[in-house]
Amino acid sequence: MILIAPHSARAFDIQQVQPGIWAIEGPAEQRSPENLGNNATFGLIESSDGAVLVDPGGTWAGAEALHDTVRSLTDQPVTHVINTGGQDHRWLGNGYWAAQGATIIASADAVADQTARASMQLTALTMLVGEAAAGTDPVHADTVFEDSYSLTVGDRRIEIAHPAAAHTPGDSYVWLPEERVIFTGDIVYVGRILGVMEFSNSASWLEAFAAIETLDPEHLVPGHGPATTLAQAQADTRDYLVNLRNRMRDHIDGGGDIIGAVEVDQSGFAYLDQFDALARRNAQAVFEQMEWE
Repeated sequence: MILIAPHSARAFDIQQVQPGIWAIEGPAEQRSPENLGNNATFGLIESSDGAVLVDPGGTWAGAEALHDTVRSLTDQPVTHVINTGGQDHRWLGNGYWAAQGATIIASADAVADQTARASMQLTALTMLVGEAAAGTDPVHADTVFEDSYSLTVGDRRIEIAHPAAAHTPGDSYVWLPEERVIFTGDIVYVGRILGVMEFSNSASWLEAFAAIETLDPEHLVPGHGPATTLAQAQADTRDYLVNLRNRMRDHIDGGGDIIGAVEVDQSGFAYLDQFDALARRNAQAVFEQMEWE
């Protein structure tokens, strides 16, 4: 059972998933001066010889706030930071952690995506968070892997894998095989609708999700939302994508166009936060992808 800590720090909700393993959930809202770009879920893994942070925060100031929270949970220094993808909150806090001496790890596809979108992301962040973006510069991983990477930190064995493109081209998960805990990055959204963007791949996203299913985790920490179960992740992410793609295939095969794509039935997922804001945009993005499959 997931244990919920009785406190939050700097707008984070803290959940202890297992002893020494935490989900650190930022607010489910747009980036703002108040949340410092930390509108995502992060992870912390304590070991006998240092701590590992899953995703660094969305800005230098966001990483600093995240560090305050880390210090409230462990006395261990953060020795490694894992970037699970190419979205701003998955990597633009890297500069802060590099300055602390942490080793930063990311997939090659994530680094390529980060590089390609860095200028655009920094511009958008500055508009959204204002002065809170000060000091935020693109800093990339020192350790870059193609498909998978394993490390041992103290008494923790950690496996990182980039199974396929999902929300972003370089999305990875972080798996603790002994504890059966997984941090999914943006492969999984829980409690809010996922976003299919121009850089997303809805087909291979399902492949990435299937790779997580084969591990059969006992505890799952999504990229957005609270720590949860595999069954809830299947309902909120996998089933949403399967429904949208199946209905879009019927729409395309029936001669439907991109204008009509927004009317495909997604009502079974209207319970998800931000459904009204994103469902129609997702439909058009998936239409454009499936036209070329």
